[in-house]
Amino acid sequence: MGTRLKELRTRLNETLADASGAVEIDVRELASFELGQSRPSEEVLLLLLSHFGVNDDEAVKLWEMAGYNMSKVASAHMVNDNPQPQPSAATKTSQQIIFTDVVDVIVNNYGVVMNFMQSSGPNSNPAPVARVGMSREHAKSVLQILQMTLAQTEKNMPKQIISPDPINPESVA
Repeated sequence: MGTRLKELRTRLNETLADASGAVEIDVRELASFELGQSRPSEEVLLLLLSHFGVNDDEAVKLWEMAGYNMSKVASAHMVNDNPQPQPSAATKTSQQIIFTDVVDVIVNNYGVVMNFMQSSGPNSNPAPVARVGMSREHAKSVLQILQMTLAQTEKNMPKQIISPDPINPESVA
């Protein structure tokens, strides 16, 4: 698996520093994967496969080479030409809506990573609920879509009547 990861990296003319920076891991860690001294975690392997633009068939081969169970692969990485609906834990999880009130955004030359968190009280640290990475171009596209959607929604919302008396909101002039 390590030699295949190195082939994918060199095919993109990337240095160890380029590829490791793109997926936010240490250069020595990526070198260790390529030399076959260690294997990447499932999360890191998914990030590498996405970064290298690996097609689904090859992603499955690399996933299996790493010794990981196929049931853990996200449904987005398992699209085929003849999909047959099979409810799974991954499908149920992907349909859940996670609400967040804290976001930490990290931008570097390789892309954008957004860490979404949920606060659980005034005296505790926010708990991470999702981590989403994307190219800078895709982040700009997402930002534009959000701005347009919010602007359209605000345009269609009825004007709210603001009570002049904040103590007794029922008394509207």
